[in-house]
Amino acid sequence: MNSGLPASAAPLGGVGIPGVKVKFCRYYAKDKTCFYGDECQFLHEDPSMASLSLHGGGTGAGGGGSPVSLSLAGGAVTAGYGGALNDASLTNSYFSSTFIGVNGFGDLKTFSMCPLHFLDPVNSPTSSLFGDFGALSISQRRKAPNPTASEFVPKGAPRMASMSQTTVPAFTSPIFPHPGLSSSTAAALAPGMSLSAGSSPLHSPKITPHTSPAPRRRSHTPNPNPNPANYMVPTTASDQGGGAHVIQKETVGGTTYFYTDNTPAPLAGMVFPTYHMYPQTAPHVAYMQPKANAPSFFMADELRQELINRHLITMAQIDQSENPGVPSEVDSYHSLFPLEPLPPPNRLQKTSNFSYITSCYKAVNSKDDLPYCLRRIHGFRLVNTKCMMLVDMWKKIQHSNTVTLREVFTTKAFGDHSLVFSYDFHAGAETMFSRHFNDPAADSYFTKRKWGQHELPPPRQHAGLLPESLIWAYIVQLSSALRTIHTAGLACRVMDPSKILITGKTRLRVNCVGMFDVLTFDNSQTNHLALMPQYQQADLISLGKVVLALACNSLAGIKRENLQKAMELVSINYSSDLKNLILYLLSEQSRLRSVNDIMPMIGARFYTQLDASQMRNDVIEEDLAKEVQNGRLFRLLAKLGTINERPEFQKDPTWSETGDRYLLKLFRDHLFHQVTEAGTPWIDLSHIVSCLNKLDAGVPEKISLVSRDEKSVLVVTYSDLKRCFESTFQELLATTNGPL
Repeated sequence: MNSGLPASAAPLGGVGIPGVKVKFCRYYAKDKTCFYGDECQFLHEDPSMASLSLHGGGTGAGGGGSPVSLSLAGGAVTAGYGGALNDASLTNSYFSSTFIGVNGFGDLKTFSMCPLHFLDPVNSPTSSLFGDFGALSISQRRKAPNPTASEFVPKGAPRMASMSQTTVPAFTSPIFPHPGLSSSTAAALAPGMSLSAGSSPLHSPKITPHTSPAPRRRSHTPNPNPNPANYMVPTTASDQGGGAHVIQKETVGGTTYFYTDNTPAPLAGMVFPTYHMYPQTAPHVAYMQPKANAPSFFMADELRQELINRHLITMAQIDQSENPGVPSEVDSYHSLFPLEPLPPPNRLQKTSNFSYITSCYKAVNSKDDLPYCLRRIHGFRLVNTKCMMLVDMWKKIQHSNTVTLREVFTTKAFGDHSLVFSYDFHAGAETMFSRHFNDPAADSYFTKRKWGQHELPPPRQHAGLLPESLIWAYIVQLSSALRTIHTAGLACRVMDPSKILITGKTRLRVNCVGMFDVLTFDNSQTNHLALMPQYQQADLISLGKVVLALACNSLAGIKRENLQKAMELVSINYSSDLKNLILYLLSEQSRLRSVNDIMPMIGARFYTQLDASQMRNDVIEEDLAKEVQNGRLFRLLAKLGTINERPEFQKDPTWSETGDRYLLKLFRDHLFHQVTEAGTPWIDLSHIVSCLNKLDAGVPEKISLVSRDEKSVLVVTYSDLKRCFESTFQELLATTNGPL
């Protein structure tokens, strides 16, 4: 019976037995010396003398030359040798690691024929041999891993090719080396080699470790599709203990080279899926989810709806015939869409902030096809371009809590001399005024009561007032924006609830920055930045008014006559830190104040906002990970749709019903047209996703494709289907790119 061992290892009776070396040392056979000495993994004997001792002795137990017989229940494995060894037979292939290589057992196809399931590890005289295989964790009771998403694990994945017709149990290697692997066994292995490295689990076929260290040593180019297994720690005992270097050898043209391989070897038994899968939600995100029935394949409904609304606003257009006052093009911008209601020409009013009539539009720049927000100043004639120096300073400011100014230009497209400011467009944003100060009933506490009316009780937090955590979140963002602006030597000058945009739940951006610098530019001044320190002090006072208005949930609270009443309301409902911050910002100081002065008042609340921001980032990344797989599957379905049911191709009306296209048609039915035993449609999204992932990876799993008349059953693998799919689609592309 074939033992499954390499022929070159047959004369050495100690194969697989700890402490017994399996091959003759090439250098000792020629020069009678070896660089490694006693630590050499090969046998230091003369091959010719060893062959005589193998065949010259008797067959008894005392005969030193008797072949070693490994008695197995299913037969005997005789490690005999039929002929003597000579120098000519000592080739490179003879000394290559055929049996124990870098990938463990080398050729598993040959080794798998050995009936290991007949071994008795206790009573068999070859228990020492069985101990060497203890690292493989051979057990019929052990099953493959069973993740939660079991519908995405291949059902009945085929075993290795050589084991498909035998009853040999699968070698499911553990993640860490088996404790049964003794030190003597580890010492018998070559450096960088592991017995458990060549095993292959049931659910991950086709993972073939590299047996040659040369590709790993020579390849220094980053791999666009890296295998995580190639970056794990080495599996040798020396590397696990002290991180020693692995000495490798390579024979080229009869010359053997020794080198130190610093590349980490794959971890023994590491198993990765052979096709893309949807992993479970990360635990740190799963425990954050407020909804237990959140979708598992797609992003959260709330985030999806928010993104859809942003896309709708970004793509919105107007009917030009019904809005003749809106020009079709303004400078390099087109597709103008008003973001604010356009009042009649006779009812235009000046804004309280800029003292000019303004209007706001969404437009697309023809230079980069990106949407921008255009703020138009009606009837403004720019007489001097020296203010563009300040505009250039504003263009350089990039901050997460400011709306970036892109350019400023004049135009006559609206029928007058207009000045236009171009800003980044943030779809779906609303002003702080419209979100928090649009309720007239909120001012009732500060309005004068009529005769006979009782004094209204002050509102309470969470029952008419904003939560303090939300106010601190706004303070952190607004102070961060002011800090960046002031550091650049500029002043905001638009710290007003009507000019602060809110996107999402709590994200703030200061809008209309730089407009005051252009509208109030004085040509008579030689130093146009001389008044910036005064404007920066005004920014701090404006910030204090915004915070006080948020704490009172009313703009009436920042009026001078209501200031004392508003501070009493803050003292009752909020912490002393918030009260002290408002007082510091609103009070006049003898020295110049800085936005950095309020950082100690914010204190550890800054870390709370940072933590909330990072947790939000984790949730969004988890939703993005789902859409990554969905986009890949959509491209796969798009290609499949161009092939199935094509009525004609190159004047052949039966093209989609013959050859490889017929297999893809049956696969389409297997994918979408499954039915139950009762004949009713069977709709299972996990089945569709699992099959598409297997097709994309081309796994060797077999499936049965049944024709619609149920007269033909084709058994194919996903790798065959992928080959048919790619060749057919390339045929379509070749015809599309070629002559008609």
